[in-house]
Amino acid sequence: MLQKYKLVSALLAFFSVFFSSTLWASSGETIDLTSHGIGYATLLIFGIAYCLVMLEDVIHLRKSKPVLVVAGCIWAMIGFYYSQHGMSHDAEATFRHNLLEYAELFFFLLVAMTYINAMEERKLFDALRAWMVNKGFTLRNIFWLTGILAFFISPIADNLTTALLMCAIVMKVGGSNHKFVAIACINIVVATNAGGAFSPFGDITTLMVWQKGMVPFADFFQLLIPSAVNFLVPAIIMNFYISTEIAKGDGEVVHMKPGAMRIVGLFLLTIFFAVMGHSFLGMPPVLGMMTGLGCLQFFAFYLRKTHKKHYNAPIARTKDIKEHERLRNLGDGAPFDIFGKVAKAEWDTLLFFYGVVVCVGGLGFIGYLSMVSHAMYADPAFITWANILVGVLSAIVDNIPVMFAVLSMEPVMSEGQWLLVTLTAGVGGSMLSIGSVAGVALMGQARGIYTFGAHMKWMPVIALGYVASIYAHLLVNADLFTH
Repeated sequence: MLQKYKLVSALLAFFSVFFSSTLWASSGETIDLTSHGIGYATLLIFGIAYCLVMLEDVIHLRKSKPVLVVAGCIWAMIGFYYSQHGMSHDAEATFRHNLLEYAELFFFLLVAMTYINAMEERKLFDALRAWMVNKGFTLRNIFWLTGILAFFISPIADNLTTALLMCAIVMKVGGSNHKFVAIACINIVVATNAGGAFSPFGDITTLMVWQKGMVPFADFFQLLIPSAVNFLVPAIIMNFYISTEIAKGDGEVVHMKPGAMRIVGLFLLTIFFAVMGHSFLGMPPVLGMMTGLGCLQFFAFYLRKTHKKHYNAPIARTKDIKEHERLRNLGDGAPFDIFGKVAKAEWDTLLFFYGVVVCVGGLGFIGYLSMVSHAMYADPAFITWANILVGVLSAIVDNIPVMFAVLSMEPVMSEGQWLLVTLTAGVGGSMLSIGSVAGVALMGQARGIYTFGAHMKWMPVIALGYVASIYAHLLVNADLFTH
């Protein structure tokens, strides 16, 4: 027993020495731990965690797992050190602040994902896919239709759902034409990321910028032209490599379930609540989103109550016999379950986002973000290049931690520069297949056809679109670069 106490005492002594520092701050201030053992340890474990995140498609380990563990480790080390110096309240207050930032984004995203899942369950996306497959378009028509739809759907729906829907269409009509499927998937990834860049709802990064108050809601649409350029430049070049043969449909007919279009209307109303509440009442957008979720719950109650009437109504009471047959063909499945749609949210993404926010918040509390901010944004002449570099980094590292780090640094920039970094962080991930959630998802859906190597062949063309979009923004929105 005595040996055990000696071992514990030795371990405590080791940690006390390792975590000790001559750097001290009074209560209410932070301690610079960037050159301390804790700082080095946090960088090491965060680097290891992010290597595991980038290898997700290879080792099949969900990306949320390593960042959740590392987030706890980082703040445990910070909490230990600050408690040793009687400053635990300062660390606690910062952690709570990071948690509040995450909570606002979490509930916002949860509502959006729930609406998308509800639309999917009502077969809205399946009906769109079947319509496109059976229309008799050429492969080149399908290439452009899927790209354009991805560009305009992603600002409203999430990138993952949009990319998967368009990829399903491409694989359905492409069949054994692997060249077409690969190029079309690349086009979808570029279009999805470009479309998400000009809307506050299009991507988590744009949502963070809007909620942080760096750019007003309406001003995000100043990025419409640069985003379109980012999509169109590579699409026009790839267009010449697409066959003009007629796409073969399978004749499948998909009918939407009752309430599908009304759910779309409720989603648009929910977005209206979020925007108006933030713009005119000064309330966080999450308030409007949660109100909209309540409206969806009421509509779910209505669907459950009218479920049997829709499916079992006798022909005598049905005005249109074809409508009656359509409802019967949908099958007498389980009634609409709103909490089932909540459960099907992208929980791995939501938990990964928590880990990133907490990890980056910890690194910022230690002092590393101040160092990076000074290196990147201290020279006003270098700000544009720094924001362009952010986009290149987002092709290698996920754009969520990159953008959250920039927002945590809070560099002094004009609105034009904030829009520039929003654009580059959003579209930069298109340069590599692993640079965005859309690319990673399509590599899994079109496994063996759309690959990292297939994407790399077109990277110069995508990079050309990246450069052209930046030039378009600097040209079209030049007046926004003055303070």
